[in-house]
Amino acid sequence: MRGSTIAIIVLLAAIGLVGMNTLFTVQPVEQVLITQFGKPVRIITKPGLHAKLPFIQTSISFDRRLLDADLPDEEVVLNDQRRLIVQSFVRFRITDPLQYYQAVGGTEEGIRGRLDAVVSSAMRQVLGNIPLSDLLSKERDPIMAAIRDETNQQMEGFGITVVDVRILSADLPDQNTAAVLSRMQADREQIAAEARAEGNEASLKIHADADMQQTVLLADAKASAAELQGEGEAAAIKIYADAYSQDPQFYGIWRTLQAYEAGLATPPTHLVLTPNDGLLKYLATPPNTNQTNGASSP
Repeated sequence: MRGSTIAIIVLLAAIGLVGMNTLFTVQPVEQVLITQFGKPVRIITKPGLHAKLPFIQTSISFDRRLLDADLPDEEVVLNDQRRLIVQSFVRFRITDPLQYYQAVGGTEEGIRGRLDAVVSSAMRQVLGNIPLSDLLSKERDPIMAAIRDETNQQMEGFGITVVDVRILSADLPDQNTAAVLSRMQADREQIAAEARAEGNEASLKIHADADMQQTVLLADAKASAAELQGEGEAAAIKIYADAYSQDPQFYGIWRTLQAYEAGLATPPTHLVLTPNDGLLKYLATPPNTNQTNGASSP
């Protein structure tokens, strides 16, 4: 009885062991390559429960998802002889498990080492034909696409597809940083000097225009004032002439009184005249208003 129990246990264990080596599950994010004595037999991409020959066949699982690989820092020389330390990464997908297995085996580490060398070569080839200004402009995406395409071309037959190559950082080598910063400072100082020179030139031009406009305005004003003054003096002369022609005696009296007002109204005023001077005649003898009125009558 005890021997039968042991036999049953051994049989169940053997069945379990055979079942474990026969049945396996393929996850939705996996693809499985079945090998027999190391030779590829078939590829399974459909998720679910599957079977294989126990102890003879082996299942090797490969990830179907997008995989990342960080690349080591690489020094590249651009078209304008600038040197950059480039840190990048690549995203790829295993698209043909059989080619992948035949090229690098059943692990991801084998392909990562190969990708390092290929992406480095593609990056040197593409970046060596462009200047730094293109890498820092909107042309960067087409440049990365060119590196990706070159990588895919060189990785043909490895069972993978490179989806994207991206630059994380691009720094100048330490020995070039000081020289570049000095050159940038010199360029900025030159731009500032040119801006100041242009500003001074514009300022001088504005001042010259303002001075010219001031001179023109003053000349026009003086000309207008002289013209108006001449017109006023002509009008005054005409008024004086008209007044004189209407009553010369009254006009003489009025002008003499104006002279008194202008010469004697504000003290101290001293006039040295002879008693017979005609200017003093109205101070000694008042004018004859009747005679004046009569002279002015028609």
